[in-house]
Amino acid sequence: MGTKATVTKSGVRLGVVSGGRRGESAAPKMAKTALAAQPVLVPQEANANASADVVAKDHFIERNGVKFAGTHLLVELWNAKNLGDMAVTDQALRECASVAGATLLHLHLHHFGPNAGLSGVVVLAESHISIHTWPERGYAALDIFMCGACDPYKAIPVLRRAFEPGTVQLSEQKRGVIA
Repeated sequence: MGTKATVTKSGVRLGVVSGGRRGESAAPKMAKTALAAQPVLVPQEANANASADVVAKDHFIERNGVKFAGTHLLVELWNAKNLGDMAVTDQALRECASVAGATLLHLHLHHFGPNAGLSGVVVLAESHISIHTWPERGYAALDIFMCGACDPYKAIPVLRRAFEPGTVQLSEQKRGVIA
């Protein structure tokens, strides 16, 4: 479990919870059963041979008795190399998606100029990977969120090979915990 912090933006206090499942007191005033994943009914028109009771997969997973939407990793690379190299970053992010078992839908990288950092996002059918780099500091921040059977931890060795960081810091959040 994490700690609670308060962030102020334009004079408005925003409650931020880090580190896992929100407590009952922080949850909206709903019945606990309303928080559970409900099956999604597929309309009969979608498939002439289907009945109205066909249930679509919701991509929630269960591990060690905990049911949740997906795993969200915050990754920090320190003393890293190749952080301004668009080709290395492109290839690394594509490989991260592939080894994790995700389906790449779109990749966009933006370079901020010669000897400058870049930022990018990989849109996945199962969620996303984003990166922001500061080559002058040897630092990169990545955000990897994947749901269902995808495993974002499999991306870490790919990042190590591509960017050769001296240190990797990793934080995990289980998103959408319902049981």
